[in-house]
Amino acid sequence: MDLQRGISNILLAGALCLASAFGLSPAAARAEQSADALLGKVFEEIENNRLDQALIQVEALLRAKPNFRLAYLIKGDLLLARGRALKTFGNAPQGPSERLNDLRAEAMARLRAYRDRPPQDQVPRYLMQMREDQRYAIVVDNKRSRLYLYQNENGRPRFVADYYISTGKRGGEKTREGDEKTPQGVYHVTASLPRKKLSDFYGSGAFPISYPNEWDKRHGRNGHGIWLHGTPSDTYSRAPRASNGCVVLANADLDALSEKLQIGLTPVIISEQIEWLSLDD
Repeated sequence: MDLQRGISNILLAGALCLASAFGLSPAAARAEQSADALLGKVFEEIENNRLDQALIQVEALLRAKPNFRLAYLIKGDLLLARGRALKTFGNAPQGPSERLNDLRAEAMARLRAYRDRPPQDQVPRYLMQMREDQRYAIVVDNKRSRLYLYQNENGRPRFVADYYISTGKRGGEKTREGDEKTPQGVYHVTASLPRKKLSDFYGSGAFPISYPNEWDKRHGRNGHGIWLHGTPSDTYSRAPRASNGCVVLANADLDALSEKLQIGLTPVIISEQIEWLSLDD
């Protein structure tokens, strides 16, 4: 698929060219203008071939999120498209290919999240019921680079928000120390580490989780130091596969999430891919 009338060859590595198929929905926007909501407006304008409006929107995004590298790359493409057709996302032949590939992967993950919103009448399989003392629960979909937050309403989970995340460089199913994988299983938040006790690498804070749990230990899995944490001050977000096994959020997203966490209580369910079930099943 291509974007016709003047920018037909912009593919954005399969991301921008899929914007129309992804059907960006106004229902996906949140009250607070998140990076996803602002980026969605950019892609919507590109899909409708309103490139000048897309540039205005991406500049608004950069004013709100000045360290959002993906937005700078899209802005560069939009400026170049005024003079010639572009055949790829990140039309910089001399640019570092690894960095460009990371940004392309992030664009795809964010767009997929817009296309496939969490089903309103379904919940993740492992979250059919919640304990009375658990106010919120976290579910991580490693494959989709997404974290979902649910609130406890009389023992039944209600969707609250979702966030883009970065996880282990080598995927999921952590088994040993140093394998750069994110574990899979049911854990809970064990502590809160404030920014002042951490290096800038961890951003606005960190929340260790209970890996390895008893099930992991029984199956010979080891390792430690799996955290939910933020990003360095000069980085808005990281590539979908960039951590050493931790679950990494943008600092603004981690700050919003941190208000909901209960130390020792909030479950963190990490799955390679979420299976959705009806609450009535």
